[in-house]
Amino acid sequence: MEQLKHECGVAMIRLLKPLQYYHQKFGSWMYGLNKLYLLMEKQHNRGQEGAGLACVKLEANPGEEYMFRERAMGTGAITEIFSNVHDRYKGIEKAKLLDPLYAKKNLPFAGELYMGHLRYSTTGKTGISYIHPFLRRNNWRAKNLALCGNFNLTNVEDIFSQITAIGQHPRVYSDTYIILEQMGHRLDREVERLFKQSQEQGLSGMDITHAIEDQMDLSNVLKECTPVWDGGYVICGLTGSGETFSMRDPWGIRPAFYYVDDEIMVLASERPVIQTAMDVPAEEIKELNRGEAIFVSKKGEVKISQIIEPKENQACSFERIYFSRGSDRDIYRERKRLGENLVPHILKAVDNDLKNTVFSFIPNTAEVAYFGMQEGLNEYLNQIKKDWIADRSHLLQEEELERILSMKVRCEKVAIKDIKLRTFIAEGNSRNDLAAHVYDVTYGSICPGTDNLVVIDDSIVRGTTLRQSIIKILDRLQPKKIVIVSSSPQVRYPDYYGIDMSRMNEFIAFRAAVALLEERGREDVLLVAYQKAKKQQAESPDKLVNYVKDIYEPFTNEEISAKMVELLTPAGTRAKVEIVYQTLEGLHASCPDHPGDWYFSGDYPTPGGIRLVNKAFINYMEDVYFNKGMKIAF
Repeated sequence: MEQLKHECGVAMIRLLKPLQYYHQKFGSWMYGLNKLYLLMEKQHNRGQEGAGLACVKLEANPGEEYMFRERAMGTGAITEIFSNVHDRYKGIEKAKLLDPLYAKKNLPFAGELYMGHLRYSTTGKTGISYIHPFLRRNNWRAKNLALCGNFNLTNVEDIFSQITAIGQHPRVYSDTYIILEQMGHRLDREVERLFKQSQEQGLSGMDITHAIEDQMDLSNVLKECTPVWDGGYVICGLTGSGETFSMRDPWGIRPAFYYVDDEIMVLASERPVIQTAMDVPAEEIKELNRGEAIFVSKKGEVKISQIIEPKENQACSFERIYFSRGSDRDIYRERKRLGENLVPHILKAVDNDLKNTVFSFIPNTAEVAYFGMQEGLNEYLNQIKKDWIADRSHLLQEEELERILSMKVRCEKVAIKDIKLRTFIAEGNSRNDLAAHVYDVTYGSICPGTDNLVVIDDSIVRGTTLRQSIIKILDRLQPKKIVIVSSSPQVRYPDYYGIDMSRMNEFIAFRAAVALLEERGREDVLLVAYQKAKKQQAESPDKLVNYVKDIYEPFTNEEISAKMVELLTPAGTRAKVEIVYQTLEGLHASCPDHPGDWYFSGDYPTPGGIRLVNKAFINYMEDVYFNKGMKIAF
């Protein structure tokens, strides 16, 4: 129901043949450019605040441009950047435009290396200067670097201190720019090492340049830079001399998939995107493993290298629940299992009364979990039918048999999302009233006063849409009871590895736990956790403890869910409301290969995550809680 902002989507293409090969086989030298467009459009779900692309042209002569970039902001950025590229070709004779040799020598973006990026900001920083790819320019081709990524680092301050200590002076304080400068510095050193080596071998002039570009090994650069990175990331880059790379974090938090044949190397954040763009089966697409990088040299040689030792698998479970496209074969199955695993809890919430219960879903991203829930309910109902028919203590009459066979799970399209209402035109209560009409209901879909209404969602984070819109409009149908089902567990903790949720008081689960502590006179739990968090700020990374867990420890999941209902149910709601959450056990059973669950458990895979969650709690106590009138009791 509430859109989470997620950083980001990446796409890379390395053509392994000359442009004329693609012109002859596929009818256009723009084959790579067109594939990049498709890869980016198919990942539009991953970033709608901006987009950018970079291109490198091999074998350009001195004085000719060989590195190109286009960026734009807004939801239409993908269309805009590719339109801008094609605008550069206006006025060119058709015969020349279709000629791969002419294009290779004369046209911008007629290259062999392409990199695209879709951005969702997790920092709140906006503007074209924050749109990837970032460029670092130099008169030496091999020292030019274009960088983009799907990542969020938790220790940017440490990296900033490291690079400024050796004399660098970054112009912008952002994680991407600082990584660009860090890697750029190491790239400079690698080029200089090869320059010196070439001189010692007796080379001079352009022979040195060619030797450097032929021997460039970006794994050396990554091995120098990555040990200090703390966070989830897929970093992608191109050099001006024609090297391509992409690396995944050692915990496997952020995803990356690639496909290679003798014509092309393709990399993207999601597997079905490559399947669709390249029309290849899932089995031919590989996942970049934890701490691995894929490289393509200037000569077109592809290799996989282990850059940093892999850590414990912490692949993000929210990718499976919400962010990634449900068209992936495995994600589709996992989301169905998430819905199916909720069936016992749903049946309990409606007292096993399937006859008088209607099932639906909000929003569309929850549809696959809804199908799984349906299947689970049908299995339950079929078992009841089998037991009834197998009971030979009575003879089934035709009327009784008809009644058994007519038993079914009642599924309806209850809620409909209308066009996006322009709530910015109103203020205060008027704005809230408009927000309440973002969804509408199908009138007559349930029996008033008799039916329970169960709606499944993929996640409930802030609860804002539930409070302002969903519960109110569902109540118009006059159900006896409304059961809101979340296919994910209670979201209790910020992410810090790429998803825009960082303030503690944004989480309805946290607000519910604080409210329970206040009700029961247990404010001391908050104060003690605050003091512990403050005290450990100077501790070494290996000694950090997530003290926010202490806030939830006194309560059961059911107690917190019940308090959420109180906080989120609008005044005047006639139906009884209940919220049912997925359990952690149900999550792991559904998504066994993606155990990263810090959103729900607070078990962060890196020290940076623990440090930042404690910092967020400290900020909450000092900026919000103590301002409510509480005095610090030491």
